[in-house]
This record gives sequence, structure tokens and C-alpha cells, in this order.
Amino acid sequence: MLKVDEIQNGVVIDHITAGTGLALYHMMELEKLNNASVALLQNVRSQKDGKKDIIKIEGDVSEMSFDVLAYVDPKISITFIRDGRVTEKKHPEQPKRLVNVIKCTNPRCITSIEEGCDHIFALTPSGRYRCIYCEQEFRVKP
Repeated sequence: MLKVDEIQNGVVIDHITAGTGLALYHMMELEKLNNASVALLQNVRSQKDGKKDIIKIEGDVSEMSFDVLAYVDPKISITFIRDGRVTEKKHPEQPKRLVNVIKCTNPRCITSIEEGCDHIFALTPSGRYRCIYCEQEFRVKP
């Protein structure tokens, strides 16, 4: 059996849909963390879902943004740990805006024409994300 030590100070991102942890790892740019240790566990046994992925980050996470997590997977839970104890556990809410997370596919959109233009999407009341430039809609992932 694989054993990963408990975290003393950091965060555990749990209940990630099995097989999507690596994509989430890259989307959050965890490979760029210099002052933290990161463990990615894939296809871990789960009583609720059968299998799941888990990301454990040991170190200072105060500068990290967890906003994109609810867009990627609404089942995700985030557990913050300080001095070996759980200080907070939450399920992230869908972000109101996504910046450079998804790309607009409309060939006439300014983001397709202008280099260096951020891909910005706003959450609509219908639960879809809409490009702020051309109003192309994208459905939230199930």
C-alpha cells in the first residue's frame, strides 16, 4: 500500500474526478511552486465514487488561488491544514470570471485576432460562461 505522510501546514484538494488530477495540477501551475511539496495521487480508492484523485500541497499556500477548482470539478473539496489540524474545509463556488482558463473558439473573436489578449469569460445566470468580447457561450462542465 502506498503511504503519503500527513500534512502539517498546507492544503488537500480531495474528491477530484479520477483521471483529471494531472490536468488540474497543470492548470493550477503547481509545478512552479518553489516553497512547497506537492503529491498527486491518482485512482485512489473511494467509498463514495469508486476512485478519485487527490492533490496534497505541503507549504505556504496563502498566495494560491483556488477559484478555478469549481469550474473544473464541482465535487472537489478543499481542506486547509495548520499545525497538523484541519482549520477549514470548503467546497469552492463557481468563479464569476475565468481568465485564460478556457479559450474562445469563435474565429471572429478579438482573442483569435489580437495576440496577447486575455481570454475572459463571465458566468451567466443560466450557469454558462460567456466570452466578454464576442458573447460566445460555454457550458459549465458537469
